[in-house]
Amino acid sequence: MKIFLKPLLIIIVIFFNIFILQSCDVPQKEQQNITKLTFWHGINPPPNREVFSKLLNKFNQSHPDIKVEDFYIGQPDQQLPKILTAIVGKQPPDMLWYTPQLTSQLVELDAIIPLEKWLNNSPRKTEIIPSLFETMELNRQIYSIPFATNNTAIFYRPSLFKEAGIQTIPQTWEELQKAAEKLTKDLDGDGKIDQHGMLLSLGKEEWVVFVWLPLMYSAGAEFGQNNQFNLVQDGTIKALEFGSNLVKNNLAILSPPERGYELDNFINGKVAMQITGPWTLGQLNQTKIDYDAFPIPKLEKSATVLGGENLFVFKTTPLREKACLEFLEYILSEEFQTPWAIKTGYLPINLKSEQSEEYQAFVKENPVLNIFLQQMKWVRSRPIMLGYNHLSENLGRAIESSLLGEKSPEEALDTAQKRLELILQDLP
Repeated sequence: MKIFLKPLLIIIVIFFNIFILQSCDVPQKEQQNITKLTFWHGINPPPNREVFSKLLNKFNQSHPDIKVEDFYIGQPDQQLPKILTAIVGKQPPDMLWYTPQLTSQLVELDAIIPLEKWLNNSPRKTEIIPSLFETMELNRQIYSIPFATNNTAIFYRPSLFKEAGIQTIPQTWEELQKAAEKLTKDLDGDGKIDQHGMLLSLGKEEWVVFVWLPLMYSAGAEFGQNNQFNLVQDGTIKALEFGSNLVKNNLAILSPPERGYELDNFINGKVAMQITGPWTLGQLNQTKIDYDAFPIPKLEKSATVLGGENLFVFKTTPLREKACLEFLEYILSEEFQTPWAIKTGYLPINLKSEQSEEYQAFVKENPVLNIFLQQMKWVRSRPIMLGYNHLSENLGRAIESSLLGEKSPEEALDTAQKRLELILQDLP
């Protein structure tokens, strides 16, 4: 089934063109024997952007005929309208950093170049961690390469666990709820809760779906089998019931919409647990607070979801596309991956980098990383398939509606399923 960008969306995103034309006032011309490239990204938190900037400068200095200029295009909920607007307005960047779930939309729009032939001739191909190829492919064709990888676990404050008398790390949903009960406290006796057990991500964008999928997978949910998008399953219902009950009983608080990756409440001790990933290590280490992590507790089976972003190369000119491939070689290399992983907490996507003495010494100094490396044994990718964007959007709406108490989880999922079926029915 071929899925096209709806005319209404095209009309909406065209209104963003003025912003794009103003914000991208960077000439993409080959002049003075220098090929200038634009690279859009949403690298977070800010300390990670600083790391990337230094590594980018290293590439530019070692490639005098290429200059890659990077542009931070905002938080996750701000990026997609800008990306689609740029494509429709024929002003795309040369390269894009984004979740691989965008692959099908970019292919539908004929916006990106396939990377299969280049990668097959690159020595870097054998260095990529095998489990990541699932994120690179659509219909057995490679369209992107991994920038970095990760998965999610539950970060917690050991000092707060100790104060609450919790001696055993939760391994099941029931144990997680009991821990949240002990960690929820009125610290000053004014009748108001000052410390909650957990922070849960609220919103309907891809980040929220990414964070909630491990709980759904753990409860037995499956998506996209035989091209059938079924949101109303026991696994999805159970996961949302679990989260909704935590909120209803004041054991968890919700993040601001689309801001579930922000750590302010965790750092300030207002919540004792939060689902996030190893990319936060740079920020957490700067705060000097105590922290640790444990695998996401299970209902039926252990589950987590492969995270991280991939790089796409847009169709521009042969000269610029060739220069982009040189930059991709650098991103895949041990030269980039080892310092990037060590300074940000992301897991390296290069096998040589992961096995290097330098990285192994870093893991020894930061044993929390072993949790994420361990979870790579059972990590799952989000579907890379035509129509995933519609599935994600409607699943996100169901998550938001149920957490806000607007509808029961089953009602929210049923509404989302009906909306999804109507969308798919109207598409060619």
